[in-house]
Amino acid sequence: MKNVFKYVLMVAGVVVIAQGAMAAGNADAGKDKAAACAACHGADGNSAAPNFPKLAGLGEKYLAKQMNDIKAGTRPVVEMTGQLDNLSEQDIEDVAAFFSSQPLQLSGSQELTVKVGSGIEVDGLKLGEKIYRAGSAEVGAPACTGCHSPRGQGNAPAGYPRISGQHADYIEKQLRDFRAGNRINDDSQIMRQVAGHLTDSEIKAVANYIAGLN
Repeated sequence: MKNVFKYVLMVAGVVVIAQGAMAAGNADAGKDKAAACAACHGADGNSAAPNFPKLAGLGEKYLAKQMNDIKAGTRPVVEMTGQLDNLSEQDIEDVAAFFSSQPLQLSGSQELTVKVGSGIEVDGLKLGEKIYRAGSAEVGAPACTGCHSPRGQGNAPAGYPRISGQHADYIEKQLRDFRAGNRINDDSQIMRQVAGHLTDSEIKAVANYIAGLN
């Protein structure tokens, strides 16, 4: 547990250093370049399908990193195969700037009941809020607020994405992928450290809570 909290503090410590490291994208130029993304992610980055992430408002630095990682193969995404191959570094920065400038539409949380380790059914929204705001001392998972802020707005200069309002199904899949080691492009392995301590029920609960957070 101490190692997980140490990672959180270490990663949070780079925020000051990262203040001047924002991507140099042009949102106006990125609008036309992002046209091909609309089929899956929506013209303004608010995807209708829960398996495709909303890109609106996630943060320029984060979006550029994900696109570069996908293009380089560091983050394999089957649906994105070949989609970024013809984009230059400037194109990627422009697309990231465009989607980052768009307002995100909240997905919303749902009433949810989940079973905890003891087999007892509990209120999923309350459990999700507890994990998001306080973490889980029992399993050594730190609070999500440390990197993603109390309202889920993230920290754009540091490259921590906005997660509030994102599709719950998508968040749940990413947490499971981090836990299983299927997604490994997180700096300092912080998300793998966090997700690795969460159960299926806890992941579902916190993902559902985040979808309605604003």
